[in-house]
Amino acid sequence: SNNNPYVSFGATLARDEEQNLWSTPHDVTHTEADDDRVLYNMIVVRNQLDKDSEEWQKLNYDIYTLRQTRKEVRSRWKHILEDLGFQKEADSLLSVTKLSIISDSQNMSKARDILLKLSEETNIFPTSWELSERYLFVVDRLIALDAADEFFKVASAAYPRRPGGDRVDEGPRPPQG
Repeated sequence: SNNNPYVSFGATLARDEEQNLWSTPHDVTHTEADDDRVLYNMIVVRNQLDKDSEEWQKLNYDIYTLRQTRKEVRSRWKHILEDLGFQKEADSLLSVTKLSIISDSQNMSKARDILLKLSEETNIFPTSWELSERYLFVVDRLIALDAADEFFKVASAAYPRRPGGDRVDEGPRPPQG
């Protein structure tokens, strides 16, 4: 019979964080894209395991790593948007929900091309990253703002690939012989 309205506050935050796959509070898109479903399925499987098991620990680490990678990628995009002068708009430009739409269907192929070019010619995404539909919407918004080409230039300068096509985040490769 505790009348304290804040007694479950910590539990609610923990539950929200568990359901929040993109580390954005109350993100309604957490199972909309393929990569979100992968993370969601990992969480479901982990939650069915014994917390003391090696499998639980491995899945928990993989979930944490994936979330951190997503945060890092979002941070890189936000940094570039801010460098382009979108300080106040960066968060809204990066906000994608299931209600988001492509502004112009003719931009879709250009947005895909730019996203692929960002993936192949810059280090904005980590090596293991699979292209996310989420960033297709962001690139579409940049095209509508006539800022997509400038975004690519800044991304290339801020997150360049090494000569020879290697990404900066890759470690030294063993000699081949």
